[in-house]
Amino acid sequence: MAASGCGPSKKDGRVTPSGYPVPRYLSLKFGEVNARNGPSEDSQLKFVYRAKGLPLQVVAETTEWRRVCDPEGNLVWVHKRGVDGVRTVMRVQASALPLLTEPKADAKPAAYLNSRAIAEFQGEKDGWVKIRAGGVSGWVPRDAVWGAAPGPQCKAN
Repeated sequence: MAASGCGPSKKDGRVTPSGYPVPRYLSLKFGEVNARNGPSEDSQLKFVYRAKGLPLQVVAETTEWRRVCDPEGNLVWVHKRGVDGVRTVMRVQASALPLLTEPKADAKPAAYLNSRAIAEFQGEKDGWVKIRAGGVSGWVPRDAVWGAAPGPQCKAN
């Protein structure tokens, strides 16, 4: 049982600054977000994300900063104001992915998710993920998109 006043904990039982578990998924809130080497405005700028909604996995955090892993395998720090709790996924493979009408391999496709496309995460069931893109919802295998795996997506350097 958790002590009164404590937030949710990390997998090892420690409370995180945000009160949310690590690892967890979120997305970029804006079309431009700075990615830094460390958790400070004084830390070296590595690059600028330019993809609103890009799925990220938080692997560590401070009160103001989140260390995130992205679909390319980068591990960087972003300020908490640049991320959103909206969960998204991305098709990183080169081929289009059918969005199936049911969570089973022989279901009919409702639409296709193109390579590098971002979709809203809507839920999961038995290794399948329900997503929404372009106004259409459908089911895809969990391992067919980045941002749905239950464990850490990047190895810490």
